[in-house]
Amino acid sequence: MLHLTKVAYGAQSLDEVLGWWANRGPTARLNTRYKPKRADEIIGGSMFWILKHQLIARTEILDFEEAENGRTNIVVDTNIIRVRPIPRRAHQGWRYLDAKDAPPDLNFGGDTRDLPPELQDELVALGLI
Repeated sequence: MLHLTKVAYGAQSLDEVLGWWANRGPTARLNTRYKPKRADEIIGGSMFWILKHQLIARTEILDFEEAENGRTNIVVDTNIIRVRPIPRRAHQGWRYLDAKDAPPDLNFGGDTRDLPPELQDELVALGLI
């Protein structure tokens, strides 16, 4: 399985990234200049989002569609899944991410889902969740 990474450009917090997907329905389209050469390997993978130099969340990549002017839409599920934060430098556009290098999902369970993202991040950094 192959994934992509993308900077959550302009976002200041995880809450802001989550807000991008609110009220969009089950899917969203991210427009890009070039279709990935390895697109067939990416369908079913995830778009991992970089915020403040860390991979923080992912959305499933459902498909690629042709868009206007020779561009491509990356069709993603709007359900955001938080992942264990790992360092990642910012970059322009998207980059490939091998499955072996992808961070695991954060499965909080219980009431921790209602914790503020900042507190969740601190608990993760301490190895408590």
